[in-house]
Amino acid sequence: MTHATITAVTERIVQRSQARRQAYLARMLKQQEKGVQREALSCSNLAHGFASCGKQEKDTLSHFNKSNIAITTAYNDMLSAHQPYGVYPDIIKEACREVGSVAQVAGGVPAMCDGVTQGQPGMELSLMSRDVIAMATSVGLSHAMFDGSLMLGICDKIVPGLLMGAMSFGYLPTLFVPAGPMPSGLPNKEKAKVRQEYAQGKVSDDDLLKAESASYHSPGTCTFYGTANSNQLVLEAMGLQLPGSSFVNPTSPLRLALTKLASQQVCRMAQPGDGFTPLYKIVDEKSVVNGIVALLATGGSTNLTMHIVAAARAAGIIVDWQDFAELSAVTPLLARVYPNGQADINHFHQAGGMAFLIRELRRGGLLHDDVHTAAGYGLERYTEKPELVDGKVVWNPIPEASGDDEILRPVDRPFLPNGGMNLVKGNLGRAVIKTSAVAEEHQVIEAPAKIFESQAALTKAFQDGELNQDFVAIVRYQGPQANGMPELHKLLPPLGVLQDQGFKVALVTDGRMSGASGKVPAAIHVSPEALDGGLLAKVKEGDLVRLDAKTGILELLVDEVEIESRTVPEKDLRDNDEGLGRELFKNMRKLLSSPETGASALLD
Repeated sequence: MTHATITAVTERIVQRSQARRQAYLARMLKQQEKGVQREALSCSNLAHGFASCGKQEKDTLSHFNKSNIAITTAYNDMLSAHQPYGVYPDIIKEACREVGSVAQVAGGVPAMCDGVTQGQPGMELSLMSRDVIAMATSVGLSHAMFDGSLMLGICDKIVPGLLMGAMSFGYLPTLFVPAGPMPSGLPNKEKAKVRQEYAQGKVSDDDLLKAESASYHSPGTCTFYGTANSNQLVLEAMGLQLPGSSFVNPTSPLRLALTKLASQQVCRMAQPGDGFTPLYKIVDEKSVVNGIVALLATGGSTNLTMHIVAAARAAGIIVDWQDFAELSAVTPLLARVYPNGQADINHFHQAGGMAFLIRELRRGGLLHDDVHTAAGYGLERYTEKPELVDGKVVWNPIPEASGDDEILRPVDRPFLPNGGMNLVKGNLGRAVIKTSAVAEEHQVIEAPAKIFESQAALTKAFQDGELNQDFVAIVRYQGPQANGMPELHKLLPPLGVLQDQGFKVALVTDGRMSGASGKVPAAIHVSPEALDGGLLAKVKEGDLVRLDAKTGILELLVDEVEIESRTVPEKDLRDNDEGLGRELFKNMRKLLSSPETGASALLD
């Protein structure tokens, strides 16, 4: 039986979204009723569309009775996670050919590595790249040559961007094809230790580079539980990937077999009849809630509080942070993966992984089972583990017990009774805080404000010894419209050091922290942002600020009359418009909505 809160939140989303969702479904059904779109192309159009194909593929596409699968790829060599995708189109084409179908690369989308751009000006393009990816996805699919599609994407803004673009073509069956995490390298705890030592000047650049290189060391997704792996977990929980396929390493024979199977499965889903499963049937209100619950049960990335919202809106579904908060309150934390623990995503997979997680959440009545998925109707197949037997993929039941109780636990014996992602609100605005890795004694702080308007300013103050006290760091003008809302990972080592030294510290910002949010309490995505009338712009040095993650409070403890009397000087942000391509994005940045509505320029 489904938990009462899960049912209530889902029903509220359904009611809130009714007009928007019905309009979306009407658009999709109108397109679906047109049938195979290639039939509407002129002979010249069609000739251009398959000019590069071989004779067999041309014959197949000429008769309109076989599927043509679009491949949208985010391959490049900047992302270790995406490097394996370089050979995927050939694998997919051959797999589709084996079942009498055709596959073509419809288009490529940009994909930037936040790890490369972290703390650099290029990071200010990161969030906006999601909307660019959505548009680029639609450009590729607009050729109207296709009966289904496969999305090759894993990392931070790429997966939500691909999904947003694909939702405009929701009448096409669509699956995501993962590539898997790199093998485990330097343990995350050791990497974090070196970073803190570097922040204190105890180790050299060479030492830091060696540690980072030992952690991020090969093709595959980074192994900590950040946004990339959160994306994969949410996609699988929503039924958009084959069961158990998210965290199989790139070089595994099983990885290759799953890629071929996903290619052939979308061909089956594209055939007329009972098996026809368009994307709009998979992505509905219930599957969105399933994705949120799985994210919360594992302490996933806070970036998904924007990305799930944006992708859902692209499907006509309206989700807000109150939904996340209420679901978090009843979703137990079943996994401990860095930064919420010491294990990495490979250890999670080995302990039982997605099959164990889905099985336990179903047992607790925390997932909707009446959903369409890549593996058929319902989530039963998602409680089984894929294995390679005599060259074929088979799904088998997993052991009853977790492979490691320090990483993955059953629903009746969780690490925490809630998901550890809360909504905090007050006169400073609404914000998200991830508490699953924050010790209980650090979840409430009332301290004077220290004002910063960049990561560099806080780092310098730390290095100059100016932060040896209790304080709440206000890092403002980091929101979507101010500078594109880059992630602020460089704040973590100095704040972590100060907390370890016994000071009470917290962060309040209109910027992002993502899956790397760790042991320091951080109220992020503050809305409205400082540039858009948010009270953050009026906070002064020494003002008392209260952040209470337990009761959901974010308050500037200053008399209202005093607050009203304060004026905000005009902020000169012209430096954010220059260098590394930022010139091309300055107008787009002005159109970005609030984080709670997806921080998008594309969605109303």
